[in-house]
Amino acid sequence: MDSIKRYLYFVKPYKKIIIITIIIGILKFGIPLLTPLILAYAIDDIILAEEMATQDKLSTLAWIVGGAIAAFLVLRPPIEYYRQYFAQWTASKILYDIRDQLFSHIQKLSLRFYSNRKAGEIISRVINDVEQTKNFVVTGLMNIWLDMATILIVIAIMFTMNGWLTLVAISLFPLYIFSIKYFYSRLRHLTKVRSQALADVQAHLHERVQGMNVIRSFALEDYEQKQFDERNNQFLDRAVDHTKWNAKTFAVVNTITDIAPLIVILTAGYFVITSGLAVGEMVAFVSYMERLYNPLRRLINSSTTLTQSIASMDRVFEFVDEKYDIQDHERAVPLEHTSGSIEFENVSFSYEESVDKVLKNIHLAIQPGETIALVGMSGGGKSTLVSLIPRFYDVTAGAIKLDGKDIRDYKVRTLRDKIGMVLQDNILFSDSVKMNIMMGNPDATDEEVIDAAKAANAHHFICDLPDGYDTPVGERGVKLSGGQKQRIAIARVFLKNPPILIFDEATSALDLESEHLIQEAMEALAKNRTTFIVAHRLSTITHADRIVVVEDGQIKETGSHHELMSREGPYKKLYDVQYV
Repeated sequence: MDSIKRYLYFVKPYKKIIIITIIIGILKFGIPLLTPLILAYAIDDIILAEEMATQDKLSTLAWIVGGAIAAFLVLRPPIEYYRQYFAQWTASKILYDIRDQLFSHIQKLSLRFYSNRKAGEIISRVINDVEQTKNFVVTGLMNIWLDMATILIVIAIMFTMNGWLTLVAISLFPLYIFSIKYFYSRLRHLTKVRSQALADVQAHLHERVQGMNVIRSFALEDYEQKQFDERNNQFLDRAVDHTKWNAKTFAVVNTITDIAPLIVILTAGYFVITSGLAVGEMVAFVSYMERLYNPLRRLINSSTTLTQSIASMDRVFEFVDEKYDIQDHERAVPLEHTSGSIEFENVSFSYEESVDKVLKNIHLAIQPGETIALVGMSGGGKSTLVSLIPRFYDVTAGAIKLDGKDIRDYKVRTLRDKIGMVLQDNILFSDSVKMNIMMGNPDATDEEVIDAAKAANAHHFICDLPDGYDTPVGERGVKLSGGQKQRIAIARVFLKNPPILIFDEATSALDLESEHLIQEAMEALAKNRTTFIVAHRLSTITHADRIVVVEDGQIKETGSHHELMSREGPYKKLYDVQYV
């Protein structure tokens, strides 16, 4: 029930339109309730009226039925239109609000969260599960109330016709209540399990679509087909379990629904034979039974739908409840300007509490405008170290200070606004080259975009593309070479123009020509900025003001290229391994 309360927070702004929709719906369902009364009158007071002439019967019947048809033609179309329109509009607006908040939530979750989750499962919750909750609005907040109102109106009309028959008609209601209570608690659990199984299929599919070139290059089609079949079968099993229980529910409920009118027919027939109940009244009463039990059938269907919606709500709010590892504390202030002075004070870090520390007691002071190169064997902690500066993760112990102040005392978005990053595998979005460069500054002019591209040695190859700056790059930049992607990534950092730069293996996977162009662009970008360069290829960092050797999460030595070469220490050994 907690999920429902939280969901109603999104419903609250639209409660007036929901009430209007319910009122329109009552009119929609209420008008047809006149039909059995017209039928009873036609049988008892027209067709079976012995004192009326045939012509009078036909004339009266034509007027009554004609008037009813005219009323239906005038009233039903606009009522039906606005009921459907308002219901779907309201549901769509609520889903829009939920997805909008979820996307905001997604952007605040830490990289630690994403390292432990599959993208496809997250997408499943935002798309599939949120879509399932739509039925709660249309069914739970509208149709159920309409069906309940219809049932009450029908029972009231039936009581005015014959109280004893009405009691017989509703005598099986307790069985409905018991059936719903018995079946639907289990159904909610089965629905949640089925949704998770579907999310697993979607997550697996999302990964495989992204890695299709790996599957093809290793000829893994048969193996991957088996892997997909395994997950697909798991979903099938969960879906079948859900279907079995759902089928049992309908088997019991529909049996009750079918028996109830037969009991009423038997009782009404007895009253016609023994107590003088009018035939037309009996026919009308049996017609009302159909109008009584149709809403009941819909309520059973609605219960199934609501159970699925609530299970999806549980999954949505379970996702919403994921905690933010990186948050601004109450006294955090915006970072307006920075000189670029950074100091690591006895910094230690581990990704999980139970895991060994990746960084241990790091102490390092960087002056404004200084270029620092971080080198060492893979897994030593270099990339982890630079990822702490923009607070992708927070330190486990110690502090990182910017201009003498702990970076946790700055608002995280303003901190990251002062940092530009170029990674080994930069993500480009499936948009145009221009839009990808403008990620550095969405308000930039075309001239500024071109200037940034020229500074990054990217303008020439962009002009050679089919549509120049308007050329789509494909998902993750698949239509561009590695060197071209890197130069676009550098161009957007030029456009951002931050005082602090981080290059994390920015040239390690490139050919010599691309490396030369990018190295040139990086050195131009690094002028008068505090710069961190993580590199394996030592020839690319010999110009750095200081080189820091990081091994096993600790700083082993620091100095310029010439100083470290003369010491015969870890750096010299690394250099000799690469070039001697």
